Amino acid sequence: MSARVLRNVIAGESVESSADEHLDLIDPVTEEVYGQSPVSTSAEIDAAYAAANEAFRGWGRATPAVRQLALFRLADALEAHAEEFADLESLDTGKPRATLVADEIDQSVDQLRFFAGAARDLDGRSAGEYLEGHTSFVRREPIGVIGQVTPWNYPLNMAIWKIAPAIAAGNTVVLKPSDTTPLSTVRLGELAAGILPPGVLNVVLGDRSTGAALLQHPTPQMVAITGSVRAGMEVAKAAASDLKRVHLELGGKAPAIVFPDADPVAVAEGLVLAAYFNAGQDCTAATRVIVHESVHDEVVAALVERARTHGRTGGPREEGILYGPLNNAHQLERVSGIVDRLPDHATIVAGGRRQGDVGYFYEATIVTGLRQDDEAVQEEIFGPVLTVQSFSTEEEALALANGVRYALASSVWTSDHARAMRFSRDLDFGCVWINTHIPFVSDMPHGGFRHSGYGKDLSHYGFEDYTRLKHVMSFLG
Repeated sequence: MSARVLRNVIAGESVESSADEHLDLIDPVTEEVYGQSPVSTSAEIDAAYAAANEAFRGWGRATPAVRQLALFRLADALEAHAEEFADLESLDTGKPRATLVADEIDQSVDQLRFFAGAARDLDGRSAGEYLEGHTSFVRREPIGVIGQVTPWNYPLNMAIWKIAPAIAAGNTVVLKPSDTTPLSTVRLGELAAGILPPGVLNVVLGDRSTGAALLQHPTPQMVAITGSVRAGMEVAKAAASDLKRVHLELGGKAPAIVFPDADPVAVAEGLVLAAYFNAGQDCTAATRVIVHESVHDEVVAALVERARTHGRTGGPREEGILYGPLNNAHQLERVSGIVDRLPDHATIVAGGRRQGDVGYFYEATIVTGLRQDDEAVQEEIFGPVLTVQSFSTEEEALALANGVRYALASSVWTSDHARAMRFSRDLDFGCVWINTHIPFVSDMPHGGFRHSGYGKDLSHYGFEDYTRLKHVMSFLG
C-alpha cells in the first residue's frame, strides 16, 4: 500500500492520471505516507464528464427494474467485500477497525438496497382531465449528469449517500472524494465498473481546486456536495452563474437540551457516544449540551465520568476505544486552536489536550461556563469537544438552541411528552431526536436549514431531489 499510486475510474476503466502533481496520503495514526493520489487534470475531468454524458443516453432510459437490479448487485458486491472496505476506511481515517463493518459498511449496503427499491416506486399525480378536453399526466425523469464532491469524515458512507439516489433515478455521476481519504471511493468505483454500464459512475481524484473545476464544469445539470459552509457558499455562487441545481449538506452545531426529568446517567451515556463517535467529526454530533440549571452540576459530573471511562481514543487496532484520531493535521490544528482560545470565563472539566506526540489524537473534552456568543458555541469545531450551558426556562433553552447559524440536528431529553412535542415543533433543525441523539435510518430524510444547507439525503425525499418533473398534456380531439 505504501507504494500505491491511485488511479481515476473513468468510463468503467481504472485510468492512470497524467497529472504532474500528486498528493501524499498521510496515515492519521502514524503520520506516515502510505500512498499518493493525483491532482487530476482538466482534460481528465472533461473525459469523465464526456463518459457520464454518453452513458446517460442509455442509463437515463433504462427501466426502473434494470436500475434496481444493478444497485442490488452493487450492494451485494459491497457486502461481499465488507472486510476489504473496512480495512481501506480504517487506513484512510484511523477509525476503530473492530466496529467498522457494523458501524458503516453495513449501513452503506442497506442504503444501496433502499435506493434500489426507490427506483421502482415513483410518486406522481394521477393522470386525468384537469382541463376539459385534455388529459394531463406527469413524468418524473432523471436530471442528467450530476457532479458530486464528498468529505473525509465518512468517505464511503457519504459517497453512497450521493451516488445511490442519483443512479437509482437514472442519472450518471462524476464524483470527487476528499483528497485525504480517497481509498474506499476509488475501490467502490472499481467495483461498480463491473456492474454498472461504463460511464454511469466516474471517480476523479484531486484537491480543492479539482473539486471547484468539477462543480463549475458546464456539463452537469446538478451539483451536490457534503462539506463546510464556506464550500457550500462557493458552490452555490458558481452554480448560480449557470443555473445548475444545487444540493448542499453542510455543517452543524447540534444542541442537546436536557430537562430535570431526564435520567442523568442515560443522558451521559447517550451524549458521550453522540459527541465523540468518529472523534466528533460528524455534522450531527452532539456538540452543545443545554441543561436546566437545577441539574447542571449533576449532568456535568455524569458526562465527565462517562467521557473518562468510555470516551477513549487510540489506534484502530486497540481494544476498548471509542474513536480514533482526527483526520488530518489541519483539523487537529483547528480543534486545538479553538480550545486554546477559550475565554477566561470557560472551564475545561475534561480533556482539552492533544494525546501523544504522534498521530492526530485529541482527548474527549468538556467545557463549561461558556456564553452564547463565544466561538466554541457559535462555530463548528468538528472534533471531540462538548460544551455545556445552563438555562432556567423553556423559552431560554429554545433561544440558546436556535441561536446559531446552523440548523441540521438537535435533541431534547425529557420524560414529558407534551414538552417533547413542543420542542420538536419549535427547534429550528432538520432533525429532532427525543431521548436519543445521532441514530438515522435509510428511510428517513437527512438535511438541514439555513447555513446547514438545503436538499435531503436518504429517504424518498432524497431520491426525489435527483429527479425533475415534466407535465404532458394531450388534446382529446
